[in-house]
Amino acid sequence: MPRLCTVGPIDIGPGRPLAIIAGPCVIESLELGLDTARLLKSTCDAAGLSFIFKASFDKANRSSIDSPRGPGLQRGLAWLSQIRRELHIPVTTDIHLPDQAEPAAAAVDLLQIPAFLCRQTDLLIAAGQAAAKSGRAVNIKKGQFLSPTEMSGPVEKLAQAGCTNIMLTERGTFFGYHRLVNDFIGVAEMMHLR
Repeated sequence: MPRLCTVGPIDIGPGRPLAIIAGPCVIESLELGLDTARLLKSTCDAAGLSFIFKASFDKANRSSIDSPRGPGLQRGLAWLSQIRRELHIPVTTDIHLPDQAEPAAAAVDLLQIPAFLCRQTDLLIAAGQAAAKSGRAVNIKKGQFLSPTEMSGPVEKLAQAGCTNIMLTERGTFFGYHRLVNDFIGVAEMMHLR
């Protein structure tokens, strides 16, 4: 049976309104984050959709070492926490290292695991433990190199770390170079894992 994932006041799953996770790739400033979140929230409210604001404090997977990565852990989490408080909306961010899990769980409602890190045991255990301790949720983005059923491994790692408030996101499957295909049948398969 498919389960629900609770993110702040929002239940995500079958029979619930569509939840939109949106925001800038990287949080560039508090002001821009607030402006973007306000616009997205009002748009989702008008459409009757749930909304979770997403922005990264550090994009560690840039193609160039010189690319801007964001404000860093402390400043980025402070900004996300302020957006959460001022606008009364749930927020999420990616974490890339195990030691980011606990501080992120103190500031955001949903910890996200990037697709290319979805099988990293230490990261999943840290996220699972931080989420279980704080009452937060974890969203694992499915790696493009995994089948939907292979996501049972990352889900099991979170569960063994104490986290049962889990969501999975379909990120596509490689179809040759520079081609990603989203498998919507795979979404249904992932809904029934664990």
